[in-house]
Amino acid sequence: MNFKKYIAEFIGTCVLVLFGCGAAVTANALLGSGGAAVPLAFSTLLIAFAFGLVIVAMAYSVGNVSGCHINPAVSLAMLITRKISVRDFICYIIAQILGGLAGAALLLGIAGKTGIEQGLGTNSYSGSAIGISMWGALAAEIILTFVFVYVILGVTSKKEFGANAGLVIGLTLTLVHIFGIPLTGTSVNPARSLGPAVILAFTGNTTPLSEIWVFIVAPLIGAAIASAVYIAVNKEEKTEG
Repeated sequence: MNFKKYIAEFIGTCVLVLFGCGAAVTANALLGSGGAAVPLAFSTLLIAFAFGLVIVAMAYSVGNVSGCHINPAVSLAMLITRKISVRDFICYIIAQILGGLAGAALLLGIAGKTGIEQGLGTNSYSGSAIGISMWGALAAEIILTFVFVYVILGVTSKKEFGANAGLVIGLTLTLVHIFGIPLTGTSVNPARSLGPAVILAFTGNTTPLSEIWVFIVAPLIGAAIASAVYIAVNKEEKTEG
C-alpha cells in the first residue's frame, strides 16, 4: 500500500481548507470592519482566486504523487471512470476528510474569535447572500460540481495536457467560486465543507453542520453525472473515429 498518496491527499486538502477558507475569513472580516470599505464583489474575487491558486499550487506539488484530487467528488469521478481502485478511493476519502478537519482546526487556532465570527468559511444556504432555498442550493452545487469535475476529466485525459492541467483546473475552480460564492459559499467538495462545519460545531455554531448534507450529496451527484456524460461522449467519439 502506497501511503505517500494518502499523505499527499491529506496535506493537499488541509492546505486547501486552511488557505481557501482562511481567505474567506479574512476577506469577510475586512468587509465587516468599520475601518475598511471592501466591496462584496471584490471579496468574492479574493476568495475565488484563493481557492483557485491553492489548487494550482497543490497540483504542481502533490499532483505527481496522488493526482491531487483533494476532493471526494473528484475521487468518485476517478473511481467511476476507472482511474483509481476501490481501495485507493476509500483511503483517499479518509485522507481528504482528515485533511479538511486538520485545515479547519488550524484555521480556528490561527484566526480565533474572528474565525468563529466568520464561520470558518463554512458553506450554508440559510446564510446565502441572495437568499437561495435548500433546493436551489442543491441544484447549484450539482451544476457547479458537474462543470468542475467534467473539466478535470477532460484535461487529465491526455498526456499532452499534463503541463497545463493544474492551471486549467485552478482557473475552473476560480470560475465556479465566482458564480457560487453568493449562492452557497461554493463547496463542490464534501471534505472542504465537512471540516469547517464539524470544527465550528465545537464552538457552538451547529447551523452549517445541520445543512452539511447538501454539500456532501450535491457534489457527489454532480461528479457522478459528469462522469457518466464524459464516458458517454468519449464512447461516441471513438465510434465515430
